[in-house]
Amino acid sequence: MDADTSRGAGGGTGADITVVGEGTALAAPDVLRLHAGVEVRRGSAAESFTAVRAAAARLAQALRDAGVAAEDVRTTDLSLGPEYDAYPKVGAYRAAQGVEVVIRDLAAADRVIDAVAGVGEEARLNGLAFEVSDPAAALAEARAGAFRDAAAKAAQYAELAGRGLGRVVSVGEEVRGGPQPLATAVAMAAEGGSVSPGRQSLTVGVRVGYAFA
Repeated sequence: MDADTSRGAGGGTGADITVVGEGTALAAPDVLRLHAGVEVRRGSAAESFTAVRAAAARLAQALRDAGVAAEDVRTTDLSLGPEYDAYPKVGAYRAAQGVEVVIRDLAAADRVIDAVAGVGEEARLNGLAFEVSDPAAALAEARAGAFRDAAAKAAQYAELAGRGLGRVVSVGEEVRGGPQPLATAVAMAAEGGSVSPGRQSLTVGVRVGYAFA
């Protein structure tokens, strides 16, 4: 329940009213995580593995040439296995290697994506995710909004109960999950970029207990 007007119902805090407030703030993502990789198919496992390692080396060089620092590239998967024409007949062996690339300058995103595509037919683009590197300011704004929301609810319940609203006796933050993307246009899109970070919505919930005046 979002409000409880019975004495002692606030989890042993002595609160007469317990309410949950919610606040949301928008933040502009400033980091892009690009999931990419290489994939090959060859007639033998050894040939396939050798080919994928060579393609991975070309991918790594392409990322360096695009200005990505070595510490911003992380191997995420490496696989090798048979593909069957009709079991148990093996038609080919598939090998793949995936990486996560952290792009800290969003203006460089297209250049990095083009570098991956330029590796050749082995290249794979497997998705991307934007994030806010430092959400502290947006979370502080969301907390303030959540507390105002809780105070307004508590004041209404006190009025409905015919009582005055007293002091705060308990405060607890509630997790509302990670940032949620919003479809908001940004300057990067207007300038012709192929990817747009938009804005992310950060939400905070706060459970506040009040005493009657």
